[in-house]
Amino acid sequence: MQWTDDGIVLGVRKHGESSVILEAMTRDHGRHLGLVQGGRSKALQPVLQPGNGVHVTWRARLDEHLGLYHVEGTEMRAAHLMGSPLALYGLAALAHSLRALPERDPYPALYETLTILVDHLDGPDLAPALFVQFELALLAELGFGLDLTACAATGRADDLVYVSPRSGRAVSAGAGEPYKDRLLRLPGFLVGRTRDNRPKPEDIRAGFALTGFFLHQNVFLERGQTQLEERARFVALATAGDT
Repeated sequence: MQWTDDGIVLGVRKHGESSVILEAMTRDHGRHLGLVQGGRSKALQPVLQPGNGVHVTWRARLDEHLGLYHVEGTEMRAAHLMGSPLALYGLAALAHSLRALPERDPYPALYETLTILVDHLDGPDLAPALFVQFELALLAELGFGLDLTACAATGRADDLVYVSPRSGRAVSAGAGEPYKDRLLRLPGFLVGRTRDNRPKPEDIRAGFALTGFFLHQNVFLERGQTQLEERARFVALATAGDT
């Protein structure tokens, strides 16, 4: 068995004296693990850092085996991401969330979304909104996608300001007014109501509350897990006045 693909490093763990097990999110083979012989060498350590883009070849005798990775660096992002607390917490939260996906199942659209996010993860102007949109895409891939296209009560597509925590569907201001204390806020940047490039911190906060609610309820709670402390720290930095 052999294939070649592009990927993003999610993490590594030591294996023996000189090797590591690499966990990568690949474009066409999903979240995939493999052994990198000599992965703790001076040449490979800088390549096998979370956030880096890699070109990998995986080989194994049988498909169910761990297999061996041959790795080449393509996008060496880690060098500048390591200087940003926002990016470091974001990388840890991303890896934790992606582990909810079945291993080795392909998610090419999610991979492209991830690539755009990681490219901007150290940028406070873009990273927070992109992170929320990534979490929405992850929910959709896991079968828990939100319907933010029209009001659940009226069917109209205008003035959408709430989301039902029960159905995951948008609700308009008029229809949701009597129940607003029980509804989640829908920030404008998720439905095209924000014209500038940087939504306000309260809108970002509402976006993280929205995706966080459904991730906790439908993904992590089902697995007996809690959301990672690093995500909470990423959200705190992303919604502060100065990141």
